[in-house]
Amino acid sequence: MDEVVKTTGLTKFYRGTAAVSNLDMSVKKGRIYGFLGPNGAGKTTTLKMLLSLIRPTAGEMEIMGRRMNEKNRIEILRVTGSLIESPSFYGHLTGAENLRILQTMLDIPKKNIDKVLQIVRLDHQRGKKVSAYSLGMKQRLGLAGALLSFPQLLILDEPTNGLDPSGIQEMRELIRSLPQQYGMTVIVSSHLLSEIDQIAEDVGIIANGKMMYQGKLDRLHQIDQSKSLEEIFLDLTGKEKSL
Repeated sequence: MDEVVKTTGLTKFYRGTAAVSNLDMSVKKGRIYGFLGPNGAGKTTTLKMLLSLIRPTAGEMEIMGRRMNEKNRIEILRVTGSLIESPSFYGHLTGAENLRILQTMLDIPKKNIDKVLQIVRLDHQRGKKVSAYSLGMKQRLGLAGALLSFPQLLILDEPTNGLDPSGIQEMRELIRSLPQQYGMTVIVSSHLLSEIDQIAEDVGIIANGKMMYQGKLDRLHQIDQSKSLEEIFLDLTGKEKSL
């Protein structure tokens, strides 16, 4: 199986307006796929469709070689982890206690809690109440929750939002380590080219709900060698100034 995610003609309309239009996405196994586009381009809508949080208006989705439908949806989601928008936790509980709730719901081994806390470097903060966590610690705890089942596919929506420079660097390093150390395929969305450039191998660029480019990140240069990577990105997305 070469493709972990494949969409064909994926479309979502809201009140007659296309948030995502005829989107063909291809995410290869064991790689980091950067899903890039301006705010409002349709990134989160696409990811929510992949996670069955919202229903497509049209099109098909294949996850790990299986067409997503009502019969196999839960089975596919069991091997998929996600961090969509800001993570939500019980502030009066500790980091470990919040993960314990997820672990019970997912019916997975309790030892996974210790493993993921080590991966996201929160093992020494496991007994602290989440209300006392910094924003960066909450983001890492959110990532720990997404990793709890050691999924085959991990979907992260703007995982560095709101983090300070050191937190951003730490999150980058964590994400980059996942395919090699745990065999995961990772989709990371962002509106920042500089962010994706330091994480991803492959990229899909979306604007106004449509896929404008898909392929290896370094091949973007071949579109126009006289322009910088950022200038090419801005041309593709129709932006007039830098993000």
